[in-house]
Amino acid sequence: MTTALLSTAEELHARVRHGRRAVVMTMGALHEGHATLIRSAREIAGPDGEVVVTVFVNPLQFGAGEDLDRYPRTLDADLDLAGRAGADAVFAPCADEVYPGGEPQVRVSAGPMGERLEGASRPGHFDGMLTVVAKLLHLTRPDVALFGQKDAQQLALIRRMVRDLNFGVEIVAVPTVREEDGLALSSRNRYLSPDERRTALALSRALFAGRDRHAAQEALCARAREVPSTHARAEALSAIGESRAAADAHAVATAGRG
Repeated sequence: MTTALLSTAEELHARVRHGRRAVVMTMGALHEGHATLIRSAREIAGPDGEVVVTVFVNPLQFGAGEDLDRYPRTLDADLDLAGRAGADAVFAPCADEVYPGGEPQVRVSAGPMGERLEGASRPGHFDGMLTVVAKLLHLTRPDVALFGQKDAQQLALIRRMVRDLNFGVEIVAVPTVREEDGLALSSRNRYLSPDERRTALALSRALFAGRDRHAAQEALCARAREVPSTHARAEALSAIGESRAAADAHAVATAGRG
């Protein structure tokens, strides 16, 4: 497959469309996580549809002192990876194409949802993110847009924007892709020192430990409910307390391993 490199909306709109158009939005520096999104988009679009990958480092979502200037830009490698994953076109506009005349005076506000969690420490970040997503949805005119579950707050805000503002597009979430050690794939992982990477793994290990802990508790409760309402059931419920302690100890050991 030959993947077209497009830099203007005019070029993109001139393409003859057959079937559904699926869009994957990125800031470039593509990796296997992006490839998974593109392959999922290919499946949704089907052989007669079209998959478009956008590559645009959006200045509106970078705060003061963040990594806008040093964010990795690897367009040639991105084009190659996108093509191998099944993209028909890569839309890589410049800032003037997305924001003609400079930064937009009218923007999308994330509202209260954008002030919580990550938004509490990055004021304005989600306003900038939603503004560019809205712009790119208008520019690419997709039937469906795919986003990774890794950026959970971003995904929730995009879904809310599409619902609240009546965008005629389907939003599809794709599960997080992780490296062998459990760290979620990210273009910014290259910034991490060996010590920082080990520290970052505590997040995924804690999540997995919590998941396993919850599953163990549910299984134990299910087994207890199967015991008839007699003295034996009381003993079974008492045993759950001991099993919970063992499960908690295992969860802590798993999270702290390495």
